[in-house]
Amino acid sequence: MKKVLIINAHHKWEGISEGKLNRALTDQAISFFKERGLIVLETVISEGYDVEEEVNKHTEADLVLLQTPVFWFNPPYTYKKYTDEVFMNGMLTRKITWGDGRIDEQPDKQYGTGGQLSGRKFFVSASWNAPHYAFNDPTQVLLKGKAPEDVLFNVAMNYKFSGYDILPQFNSFDVVKKPQPELYFKEYNKHLEMIFALSKSTQHSAFPVRN
Repeated sequence: MKKVLIINAHHKWEGISEGKLNRALTDQAISFFKERGLIVLETVISEGYDVEEEVNKHTEADLVLLQTPVFWFNPPYTYKKYTDEVFMNGMLTRKITWGDGRIDEQPDKQYGTGGQLSGRKFFVSASWNAPHYAFNDPTQVLLKGKAPEDVLFNVAMNYKFSGYDILPQFNSFDVVKKPQPELYFKEYNKHLEMIFALSKSTQHSAFPVRN
């Protein structure tokens, strides 16, 4: 593994969500990977981006990390715009996906197997106002036993559709009502160690092309 792309998807809501925690976790990840000799590419969606450059960042990076708050059980709407633009361009240029994988001449080819970026890895680091005990408990009124990964399933699927391996998600819980930043940073470092170990063997072609 040589390059990491870190996407900070925070969208500021004045007086409600300033983005300090997501910025701090992003900085922690940047420092972690740089200390291990990796090249870190960063995108802060709220600061603007060039779509073609973002596509190229995805083709270069061995690991993509999405740092995001969870607003109304999704990343901010600006992240959806980002994914629509970047992945659509990546499909049209065949740099990220080559259709949906189905081929008339090969009826056994499954939907979702047209990704060009196999061998890459992706994971989410999400900050929630929800407490940890709201998840994985079937007695909870709202989520009925669902895990954080279930709530953000669609986010990971964009990457799985494109050929990525999906690595375990990191979650910072109760960040509004009962924030524990020191705990988040401590646990995140452990998580990054695990991600690094799982990603060290990443191998892929420098620029995959399918005719």
